[in-house]
Amino acid sequence: MKTSIKATLSIVLTILLLTAASIATLAGSAHAEKSTKALIENAVSAAPQVITKDATIKTMDGKVLREGTNGWNCYPETATTGPMCNQPQWDVLLGALMKHEPVTVKEFSVSYMLAGEGDAIGVSNTDPFAPKPTNDNDWVKEGPHLMILVPDQALLEGLSTDTNDPVYVMWKGTPYAHIMVKVAVQN
Repeated sequence: MKTSIKATLSIVLTILLLTAASIATLAGSAHAEKSTKALIENAVSAAPQVITKDATIKTMDGKVLREGTNGWNCYPETATTGPMCNQPQWDVLLGALMKHEPVTVKEFSVSYMLAGEGDAIGVSNTDPFAPKPTNDNDWVKEGPHLMILVPDQALLEGLSTDTNDPVYVMWKGTPYAHIMVKVAVQN
C-alpha cells in the first residue's frame, strides 16, 4: 500500500510540476508577445503611418520584430535615444557611430523622430561619443524632430549649431554631422 501511495504522490507531483512549468512558459510567451507588440508600437510612433505601415521594425541590436517592404527601418526607444525611423544611409551612419568608426555619407537621407526623445537621456550636440551631460558638451534632449544627412558637408556651412534654433547642425565637424529640424517642443 505504501508503494502505491508513493507512486501516486510521485505522479501527482510530477503532473503539478509540469503544469506549473507549462503555465510559466505560456505566461512568458504572452509577456514576450506583449513586449514585442509594445516595442513595435513604440517604434512606429517615430514617423508618419505612410512610412511605418511598411517599414521593418528592429531592435537596436538588429533583431527583426516585423519585416517590412519599403526600405525604412524603425527602432523603439532605448536608454540613449528616442524611437526613430531611418532611411538606409542613417543605419550605416549609426552603425559606424556605435563602433567609433568613420563613415562617408553617400546620399541625402532622413530619420524621423516624431515622438521626440521620450525617456532617453539625450545627447551632446558637440561630441557624438559623450555618455552623459557635462558643462562643456552642449547636452540636448529634443522633442519631435527630423534629422537629415547630406552627402557633402559643405552644405552644412552657414547653418547654426545653436540648439535653441529650430534648425541646426548637430556634431558639426565630425563624419556624423547632420541637420536637426525641430517640428514641436519636447513635452
